Amino acid sequence: MSTHLLTLDELGTQGIAELLSLTDRFVEVGRRPIPRVPALRGRTVATLFFEESTRTRLAFETAAKRLSADVMSFSAASSSLSKGESLRDTVETIEAMGVDAMVVRHRSSGVPAQVARWVGDRVSVLNGGDGWHAHPTQGLQDAYTLWRHFCPAPDEPPGTTEPDAPTLAGRRIGIVGDIVHSRVARSDIEAYTALGASIVLVAPPTLLPAQPQEWIDGWLTPEAAKRVEITHHLDDVLDVLDVVGLLRCQRERMTEGLIGSIPEYVARYGLTFERTRRLRERTVVTHPGPMNRGIEIAGDTAEDLAADGRLLVTRQVTYGVAVRMATLFRLIGSGTALGADDRD
Repeated sequence: MSTHLLTLDELGTQGIAELLSLTDRFVEVGRRPIPRVPALRGRTVATLFFEESTRTRLAFETAAKRLSADVMSFSAASSSLSKGESLRDTVETIEAMGVDAMVVRHRSSGVPAQVARWVGDRVSVLNGGDGWHAHPTQGLQDAYTLWRHFCPAPDEPPGTTEPDAPTLAGRRIGIVGDIVHSRVARSDIEAYTALGASIVLVAPPTLLPAQPQEWIDGWLTPEAAKRVEITHHLDDVLDVLDVVGLLRCQRERMTEGLIGSIPEYVARYGLTFERTRRLRERTVVTHPGPMNRGIEIAGDTAEDLAADGRLLVTRQVTYGVAVRMATLFRLIGSGTALGADDRD
């Protein structure tokens, strides 16, 4: 694994599988009475969020603290950026404080990569989400959630049994909503296809790239690209999906004229009660959060699916901490053992 994690294509199939297997160890840590290991003691992780995100920030900060790292939290709103300081000056100032990793989130695509160029191999940079480009740890947590839903981990403690290889082979996963503007969609597609899944992108033409096949071919391997198909009609594929992955519908898309209205979107792409009746009995639903109840999914439908264990949102959040622990440990860990006795 390189010094940084900016996109999942940097990892490749083997790297993704290794990180998901390592995540098993940290899921076990999270279940301990004291969910902490000294793996990153003496290390410092800075979260640089130039765009707000409660879930991602808290997941990274919780992950770092459970690894016994020190955490520096940067907020753009209260920083010297408001006084005219440049982004580079901010990064160099934080680097000078002696951090080992920076988690960078920005509304503009490519900013984490630029930060990585500035700091070189002196600091590890993790992409916490940039523009429409990528959200690699979200893709990893979604892939881990589905893998462990369909292939539950054995009850034995990690290390006492031969680990199973992460796989989604044979699964058909729908990703529904604003594909073109979604960094989550791109990273999910990379993670799911790397593990062998087939993907169905479901969206109106206005929420897909102008040349969707060229877009897909531009960053997936030829083999993976063959397993991605596109449809504009959710009802045509509901009964063949193992997973319905809902994306958040952003209201600004209506003001931009990309969707007609909320009722129109719900009528064509919302997961209503009537549509859930057409799902396979074991089909599950994911969402990166926060959910717009009544838009992507009906409120009562969300409650019913959660009660049946088929809405995986809370598991995505829980596993998201473990995934980020695995990522931080792999990037800046010292190789400290993670056995059952290594706890504070």
